[in-house]
Order: sequence, then C-alpha cells, then structure tokens
Amino acid sequence: MKKLFYLIAMVSLLVSCVSKKNQAIQQNILTLKDSYCKAPFKYNYNNKLPSYNSDSILTANKELSGMFTDQSVLILNALGNLDDVHKIIELKKDSSLTSQVKILQLKTKINSRITIALTELDAVAAEFDCEGERVAQIGSYVDNLNASRNNKLILYSIIAGAASSIAGGIVKSDGWDNAIGIGGGILGAGFGLATLNPKGKKVEFIHQRNLLRDIWKEKLESPNFPPFIWYMYTEKKFSNKEEYSIIGNMKLRWLHYQFDDVKEAADRSVIFSDGGFYRADDLNNRAAMLNQMQSATRTINQNINYLLLDLDKLIL
Repeated sequence: MKKLFYLIAMVSLLVSCVSKKNQAIQQNILTLKDSYCKAPFKYNYNNKLPSYNSDSILTANKELSGMFTDQSVLILNALGNLDDVHKIIELKKDSSLTSQVKILQLKTKINSRITIALTELDAVAAEFDCEGERVAQIGSYVDNLNASRNNKLILYSIIAGAASSIAGGIVKSDGWDNAIGIGGGILGAGFGLATLNPKGKKVEFIHQRNLLRDIWKEKLESPNFPPFIWYMYTEKKFSNKEEYSIIGNMKLRWLHYQFDDVKEAADRSVIFSDGGFYRADDLNNRAAMLNQMQSATRTINQNINYLLLDLDKLIL
C-alpha cells in the first residue's frame, strides 16, 4: 500500500512538472505572438514623399555636380536642404565674419536634418532586427516541436520492430509468425514515413504591423516607414544598377529564392498578411526576409556618409 502511495505521488509530481512546463511554453508563445518590437507610441510622419523626378532635379542643380554626387544631390532634395547648399555656395564668395557665421548656421540646419534621417534609419533597421529575432524564437519553438515529434516516431518505429521480432520468436505458428512480422514491418515503416512529413507542426503568429507587406506591394499604405526612408527604398538612383529600386531588387530575390518564382503563391503567403498559422519553412523565410531588409536599410548609411564627406569639402 505504501509503495502504491509513493508511486501515485511520483506520477502526480511528474504530471505537475509537465503541466507547468507546458504552461511556461504557452506563455512564451503568447508573449511572442504580440509584437514587442513596435515603437511605444505612434509618430505621425508627414505623408508627403519627395519628388521622384530625379533627372529634372539633377538637371536643375547641375552646378552642384562637381561638388556632390548625384545621390547626394537627391538626398539633399529629399531632406529639403538644396536651397541651403546654394546659399552656402553664394556666401563662400564673401569672406566676412557675417558670411562665415551664416554658413555655419546653414550647415547646422543641414546636419540637423541629416541626424534625423540617420535616427530614422536606425529605428527602422532596429525594428527589422527585432522582428527577425521574434520570428527566429517562434521558429526555434516549431523546430523543437518537429524534432520532438520525429524522435517519438523513431522510438515508436524501433519499439514496433522490436515487439514484432519478440512476438515472432514466441509464436510458433508459421502463419501467425509471418503475420506478426509483416504487421510489425508495416507499422514500423508507417512511423518511419511519418517522420518525412515535410510540413510538420504549425503555430499561430500575428503581425498586424507588417513591415514586409509594404515592401512586397511597393506601396506605402501604412505609417510603418518615414517618407525619407521610403524614398530611399524606392528611388532607382540609390540601387546599384539603377534598373530597379532597392525594394524592387529585393522583391525579385524573394520571388526567386523564397517562392520559386511563383508570384501567386507569394501574394497569398501568410508572410504578407496580418498573420496566421506558420510552419517552420514559412517562419524561416520570414526571418530571412526581415534580416535582408535590415541589411538593405543599413546600406543607405553609405549614401549619407558620402553626403557628409561632400558637405565637409564644401564648407572647409
């Protein structure tokens, strides 16, 4: 009786531990479902985008071509500082102290706009990074579920094979011996084939603030991005070959590598929706796409760095 009591107590303890572990896992999943990456408050950006008439802008400011790269001129226009640069050029013709002070004031104004642009870049890149980490955590959870499931199926397959072998050795009837052997083989094979399920487990993952949706649609339909950042994403002059914009090139890569060039599948993908049930492959794709956008966002810093170098040459 005492042994039975101890046995019941041990079983109850194990059940309690498993239950607490499951509760902890579910709590973590609930935490990850609700994005903790978005800003704590909503900033109402000016929705007006800079002009995309890049050729006209460059032609109208061709006198700057010897001092600034085309990309620098376009960035100055996007920031609203082109007039300030023209004023600096005129003021440099006068070496008086008053002119020097005005030049410094104008440079401070330009630097202030550039600083805001840099902080916007950092903020967007940080959100991409955070979202990528959030997806990776969910993906790791699903991978663990799939690995645990496969391990169980492999174990069941081994047990089925061992059981059929033992039973075959015990049963002397040839008919029953063959039946047990065949049945055990089929059962073991069934468990083995079940481990090859390409889809595996799935988990609900919500992202109503979906940064990737605007990128895929190439339309700024939400306040997810500041206008300056969106302009840098979508102006072809800032991409390497200038045939497509930064996000245009990104879309082509996603379509080829993530969706096997099937646009209909991409358009229907849960990745570009408000969220839903994800499988491991979808989560891995989403994490990769977020990381790629983070890298693309950070590369814009190179253009701004060149602008700062050009400005220093102008002022000094």
